[in-house]
Amino acid sequence: MDYADLALGKPASYTATYTPSLLQSIPRAPLREPLGIDQAKLPFHGVDSWTSYEFSWINRKGRPEVAVMLLQVPASSPHIIESKSLKLYLGSFNQTRFTHRADVHRTLESDLMLAVRAPVAISLIGLDQLEAEGIGPAAGACLDHLDVEVEHYDVRPELLHVESDVSVRQSLYSHLLRSCCPVTGQPDWGTVFIQYAGRGIHHGDLLRYIISFRNHSGFHEETVERMFMDLLRRCEPDALTVQARYLRRGGIEINPFRSTRDEMPTMVRMARQ
Repeated sequence: MDYADLALGKPASYTATYTPSLLQSIPRAPLREPLGIDQAKLPFHGVDSWTSYEFSWINRKGRPEVAVMLLQVPASSPHIIESKSLKLYLGSFNQTRFTHRADVHRTLESDLMLAVRAPVAISLIGLDQLEAEGIGPAAGACLDHLDVEVEHYDVRPELLHVESDVSVRQSLYSHLLRSCCPVTGQPDWGTVFIQYAGRGIHHGDLLRYIISFRNHSGFHEETVERMFMDLLRRCEPDALTVQARYLRRGGIEINPFRSTRDEMPTMVRMARQ
């Protein structure tokens, strides 16, 4: 894909008054075609959960308000949002006056729905609520203690394999996920969660596979979908869920979730988030 027209990786001039034209989107189809994913017949359900920690506007009395903005974009949407353009767009609310909090919500929902060409869900979370929710523990068994030898830092799906014909149900995770922005080359760090039912997947080689994304160039959404498809094809589980919770950049984090089941992810902030 040609990313020459995107705001990402370019010097930016910031505006603090509402400017919806700052939003840019990227079509999903060209990102999915190399993975063998048919946009018209997706092999998964899912959502991209965005969290913006730097969101503020002016209320009707001239006093600033702050909130954490949660955005959920369905995996079935034909477009994703370009992250830097979202940062610039949200920054344009900073000196914009709104009569009611509901007006802010409606404006966000309308603009972002137009950007991704699909319905979105918006929540504005107060800091008291965020503090009360706190940091959650990772659920499942951590792979990171495995004393494996690692040779590959480019994606190697051939590392994935089952180790027995015994059917199991497992929840696994690793904090060692690293991929790179395809535009700027900046590293993206995250925790990846894999839940599956089916023949047991070899844990050591699963960890090697996760580490093999270390130099992978891809957006967060594409990276998770690549993992999902590799696991689905090579290990043939009866049920599969892959979720990544990435660290924020520019005050924004992206947490893609893909599953064979039509369900919503459990929203738990990790220690690094």
